[in-house]
Amino acid sequence: MITRVAVLPQPPLLVPELVGGPDADAAKLRESCVQVAARLAAAAPDWVAVGAGSAPAALTPADVGTFADFGVDVEVRLGASAEAEPDPSMPLPALIAGWLRGAAGAAEVQVRILAADTPADGCRRYGARLAEEFGGGDPVGLLVLGDGSHRHGERAVGRPDERAGGFDDAVSAALAAADPSALLDIDADLARSLGAAGRVPWQVLAGFAEASGRWQCAGHELAVPFGVAYHLAEWEPVR
Repeated sequence: MITRVAVLPQPPLLVPELVGGPDADAAKLRESCVQVAARLAAAAPDWVAVGAGSAPAALTPADVGTFADFGVDVEVRLGASAEAEPDPSMPLPALIAGWLRGAAGAAEVQVRILAADTPADGCRRYGARLAEEFGGGDPVGLLVLGDGSHRHGERAVGRPDERAGGFDDAVSAALAAADPSALLDIDADLARSLGAAGRVPWQVLAGFAEASGRWQCAGHELAVPFGVAYHLAEWEPVR
């Protein structure tokens, strides 16, 4: 049974070896993300992670990946005992899920990747299926991975866009309120235009929450240190 939810960003800069030297902003974000992941691991040592990519994929705790395509051959394991050959093509959400698993001391994570263009209704249905699949049994943590807009201010990865601030403020408010309806209302075209990779996994979370009972936010944060919005949130069931 899914007993806790963690919403986290997926920048490769969470991995110290990929930063290339001391960086206070990266270190602060990394520490915050690992703390959230550690609380997820304390609640449930086994995780299911949801992210978006170029094509659907499902990865198991037996899988091993590497950040070699990001410049440094840092291996990550989705399960503590995984011994497979590292896959350099492992999707970024899975790489980050595996790195967070190791950093937080969780036992294993299985990863579900949805296509980045999955419509809201498809995300909602997938979330409902997760609620059914993990509706009983041992505690499971749900890890939701994705970034907000990359078009904030002068440090924007893409061209700065004045709509980015309002977009990510609305996402942050929806996560803080644990509001599935508000997450499902995220405009897919606007999210794509603003480079917000988190839209699909956030809407999967919304479908899961609708189907699994009442949830409340136990903590949230919005950070924009590099022109990209990074959303951190923790949800727990309303008892």
